[in-house]
Amino acid sequence: MDANELANRVAHEMLAGEGTGPAWGITIEEARADYARISMVVRADMLNSHGIAHGGMIFALADTAFAYVCNGANYASVAAQASIVFLDKVAEGETLVAEAEEVAREGRAGVTRVAVRTVDGRTVAEFTGYSRTLGGAVVEI
Repeated sequence: MDANELANRVAHEMLAGEGTGPAWGITIEEARADYARISMVVRADMLNSHGIAHGGMIFALADTAFAYVCNGANYASVAAQASIVFLDKVAEGETLVAEAEEVAREGRAGVTRVAVRTVDGRTVAEFTGYSRTLGGAVVEI
């Protein structure tokens, strides 16, 4: 199995093993070494009191893409820190796409950037996640 196949398998097994991603309707569009693209349709139960997508839901989508990237080499990793900048609002029914790419890795530390956009390409948020590898496999090979 090459690195791209492994990353794809890790992402799909992580999604299948968690309650949050399936509950939110997250779809993995592509997962390969150092990269993941996932999507989610914003539902009524994901809106805040202003009637727009709750920032926590946007963050959660970006964080999920980040998790698939930093675990993609099959070494269990977690977030050490993450930040997000919200750039635009999102309405019910819009589909969000989170595109994540690892931009640096040194030893057990990694940096992943995630762009969150609507399907028509409008930028909604920019997320940066800092990961720490714990060790051990994510999936059995």
